Amino acid sequence: MPYVLKHTGTDQIFTCTLTNHYGLAYYGVKFWMELEEAEEQYIAFLQTYTTPETDQWQIYALEEGEMKLCNVKLKNDPHLQIFWPHTRKPDVRKLVN
Repeated sequence: MPYVLKHTGTDQIFTCTLTNHYGLAYYGVKFWMELEEAEEQYIAFLQTYTTPETDQWQIYALEEGEMKLCNVKLKNDPHLQIFWPHTRKPDVRKLVN
């Protein structure tokens, strides 16, 4: 089961540029497959992105299909953000400058 980072105040799922197993860069949902790994790494990970309010992000479990759906909805576009409300359906929003 994938574990992602969800903002407690906004329900935003953390997204960034990642590298797939072919070595290609893509924009998507940061996830860990093991809870222990997520717990060990998420604070240091957020600090590498100089993310404000690191204490506002929590580890959140998604089903694999849900996480993949989020990546599809992002369309590899860094101008999009994904939100995961309690309805368990992704909400995609364009980044406002």
